[in-house]
This record gives sequence, structure tokens and C-alpha cells, in this order.
Amino acid sequence: MLPKDILIKRVRNELKECKRSFRHKFSHSKIIDFPFEIKVKLIDAPGPIWRDGKLETKYEHELKIIITDSYPYQTPIVRWQSDIFHPNIMPPEDGGYVCTKLLDKWTFNSNLIAFIKGIEVLLSSPNPKSPFENDTCTRAAEYFNKHVYKPVEKKRKKPIIIGENGKN
Repeated sequence: MLPKDILIKRVRNELKECKRSFRHKFSHSKIIDFPFEIKVKLIDAPGPIWRDGKLETKYEHELKIIITDSYPYQTPIVRWQSDIFHPNIMPPEDGGYVCTKLLDKWTFNSNLIAFIKGIEVLLSSPNPKSPFENDTCTRAAEYFNKHVYKPVEKKRKKPIIIGENGKN
């Protein structure tokens, strides 16, 4: 384990870099003890959901990352918090577990930035060959074995330029 003061500095620096690197929203208390919980709202991150009998793309997702006092030697604990239809991410009501190779390949040099980037890739690229063994994930794997998931890019509104007189 790292000494607590060094671990706090490392987590603080990683969070600062996450906030600088992403548009995502990060909320947490002051880092004074572990386990330490970070709530993440992914913004403009396309991922599949099942709504009214059909597949749709959702662009905002929520997850919780828990950092223990064994970090970075131990992987962060991740729990999905929002609706999802994915073979590798359990819905919250089933535990919210996230299956990612990033956790299997975690080392002392791994960090939250690379991990969140990996979550974004996993979210938009379901792997139906390696689903969790629960009903929702199995159904998602069956669906994605037959259909390729291609998230539709979110259309952004063009900015309105206002002249000196206050009109467009």
C-alpha cells in the first residue's frame, strides 16, 4: 500500500487531470479517507439502452468509482448507475458490474484517465462474445451478435452569433 498522504495526492492529481481532460461531470467529497467514492456522469458518451421494445442510444450515463486504500495496486471498484442494455455492463438493478479488460490488465501505472477512456470505448463497442451471465447481458449479447451497434452521432445545435445590437 502507498502511504495515505501520497495516495491522497495521487488520487487528487488524477481527478484534476480527469476534470481537465473530459467534459464529464465528477462529484466527490474531500479526499480524507478510503474507500473514496467518485460519481461520474459521462457526457456525450453514446451507449445502448432498450426502451419501448427497441434499441436506442443514450448519451449521458452515470457510474460510481470506488477507490480503496490499496489503489493503485488494486483496481478501482466500478458500479454502473444508469439504464443500459449491454452485454458487458450490468444494469444497476443487477449489481451494475462492468466487465472490462482494463481491470484485468490493471497495474500500478494505470490511472483513472485511461480507465474512463476505456469505459467510453466499451460503452460504444459492446462485446457480445464475452457477456456477463445474467438475463439482461445475455439478451444484449444475443441482440449484438445479430446486429452491429453503430451509435448515431448526437446532433449539436449551431451556436447563435449575436451582434452588437443584440440581434442575430
